[in-house]
Amino acid sequence: MEPQRFRVGVCSWSLRPEHPEHLLELLAPLGLTRVQLALVPCVETPAWRDATGLLRARGLTIASGMLATVGEDYSTLDSIARTGGVRPDATWPATRSLAASVAALAGRESIGLVTFHAGFIPHDAGAERSMMVARLREVADLFQAASVSVAFETGQESAATLADALREIDHPAVGVNFDPANMILYGMGDPVAAVRTLAPWIRQVHIKDAVPALRSGEWGQEVQVGTGAVAWPAFIGALRDLDRPLDLVIEREAGAARAGDVRVAMDRLRSWCGAELE
Repeated sequence: MEPQRFRVGVCSWSLRPEHPEHLLELLAPLGLTRVQLALVPCVETPAWRDATGLLRARGLTIASGMLATVGEDYSTLDSIARTGGVRPDATWPATRSLAASVAALAGRESIGLVTFHAGFIPHDAGAERSMMVARLREVADLFQAASVSVAFETGQESAATLADALREIDHPAVGVNFDPANMILYGMGDPVAAVRTLAPWIRQVHIKDAVPALRSGEWGQEVQVGTGAVAWPAFIGALRDLDRPLDLVIEREAGAARAGDVRVAMDRLRSWCGAELE
């Protein structure tokens, strides 16, 4: 059996670049050649229109793309539950239109995977869950028509609820972008156990850490990788059991020293993964 291979990259938005050339400047000291690229700016902002070509011309690999749905408000757990993903009726038409544009771009640029937050999927069957399943199938169809797969971010519902929804959606272009910190930030269970529940669908992993909220109904806190509640050796062990190559994409969405925190995450991944890390 071939040994597991992990490929390390970084989320473009973690470095807060102002334009593609700035992203290249920020990436150079890190020595990383794989990037998950935020694609909404590439379809909406002229300065980002040629980003994919520029990154590839400098020898970078676009491991995946990211779609931010319309109107997301992460101020509180309640606000993101109301506004996130495909769930809100008010923003669904605009989100569908944006998804179609991002799918077309990803297809043209041969970006084979795009991740996004589906929105809070209700645990129990009912009209709202059926509506979300239908919308998520519709989005998946848009991407599949462009030869692109999609992966839903973990955390906004339990792993068991997400697995049930994935079986209900039953779409060949749909998988999971597993973020262990999101499980903790949203208070949705143990990331290691969740990997085992969602194993058949995991297409990519975000490397991010967090500590749980002090009070129910509040956000947890994102922290530097290795200083939070993710049990990293056990988590990496669970990923090894998947027995397929995986992109481990470092994401840092808080803190004032993000490039430094990305370096710390890289160093800790090397210590946890050893020769398995490319």
